[in-house]
Amino acid sequence: MTGIIRKLAAGTALAIGLSGPAMAQVQLEWWDFLAGGDGVRMKALIDRFNEEHPDINITATTSEWGLPFYTKVRTAVAVGQGPDIMTYHLSRLPLAMQEGTLSPITDDDLEVAGLSKDDFIASAAEAATSDDGQLMAVPFDIHAIVAYYNRTALEGTEWLDENGMLTGLDSVEDMTALLSWAKENGFSDPLSFQTEGGGGTWRMFYTLLRQQDGELITDGEVLAGDNLDKAVRAIEIMAEWRSAGLIPEQAAYPASVALFQGGRAVLHINGVWEVPTFKDAAEAGTLGFEWFANEVPTLLDQPATWADSHALAIPNDANITPEEREAALTAIGWMQRNSLAWADAGHIPAYLPTVESEEYQALQPNATYASLRENAAFDPRSTIAGVASPLYNAIDNIVAPAVHGFMAPQDAGEQMKQELQSLLD
Repeated sequence: MTGIIRKLAAGTALAIGLSGPAMAQVQLEWWDFLAGGDGVRMKALIDRFNEEHPDINITATTSEWGLPFYTKVRTAVAVGQGPDIMTYHLSRLPLAMQEGTLSPITDDDLEVAGLSKDDFIASAAEAATSDDGQLMAVPFDIHAIVAYYNRTALEGTEWLDENGMLTGLDSVEDMTALLSWAKENGFSDPLSFQTEGGGGTWRMFYTLLRQQDGELITDGEVLAGDNLDKAVRAIEIMAEWRSAGLIPEQAAYPASVALFQGGRAVLHINGVWEVPTFKDAAEAGTLGFEWFANEVPTLLDQPATWADSHALAIPNDANITPEEREAALTAIGWMQRNSLAWADAGHIPAYLPTVESEEYQALQPNATYASLRENAAFDPRSTIAGVASPLYNAIDNIVAPAVHGFMAPQDAGEQMKQELQSLLD
């Protein structure tokens, strides 16, 4: 409902005879794309917010992740039928600015929310800010890939230190040695990640590219200079692992998780959002081994890990009333101050008072891999990048086939450069 319809509905409710002093309740329409454990935790946060704010009521709608959600937002905002508040991936910020779907967050807005720009992890705040310095959304977390591992299997090996942390993985050769050992010791798919579909392959590819200090897009040019060679090297690494049987053949997302959970992979590289999956399995006694998660090892020249952020945003909808905007900002501020509950989903809160709190430091493995916030490699700031973008399609259609031996890595790098450049020109 638009703000006008909502206010008419509220007025009608008062007119039909509410007894006693009536409190004007602002109705907020919330849209998100959060399913699974994320969805459960967000619903609990919204319920708590509603209980603590009798003057505001959030009604939430969850849509399908990815392109369906962003298409719905773009269409709804264009006709003045958008929500009052929504979740948003910061990797989509350049496209959102081109489409005009987000309402800027001013310093006055932050003050209403009880926040300031200094309250957030710097890399997340930068990802939420336009090139001219305008905050466009309020970062809620950093979510990145991490290295999940089977501590039980690695006990007593050179790859586990006295504290149970991964060690000795300082190069591609080190990682290959570990995976080869695991293969020889009965792990059929030593390193599992999503090798079918653009998401998992993109996150691994981009991590390996950025660990070489590579850039996908530089001043509007795709894989400029030696970045093409670095991209080819990233593809070669994955292709070599695949040809040696060290990563699975075309594993869909659920299959990649099941390979680790079922004891067929000793390592699993995936998003922090799978932490609840393995926690729940361990607590239920169905996992069969001790697990943990660390920051993805630095295998090349510098630490870097693919990352994105969920943010809380206000659509650029002319029909939102001042009262609704103030209520939305109140909700944004409250969510930040209560983001420890969101950290339970595996995410690193973007709100510094939470991530630096004693409560968060006691949360494991989250507090251990929170170091990656210093090495977060966000998607290129481009309209062709981000969640469900043409970049994901290029990875799925070009890089993934090269990883699986259907195309030479050099040819894949050159084709990706050509196809993505054509979208920018």
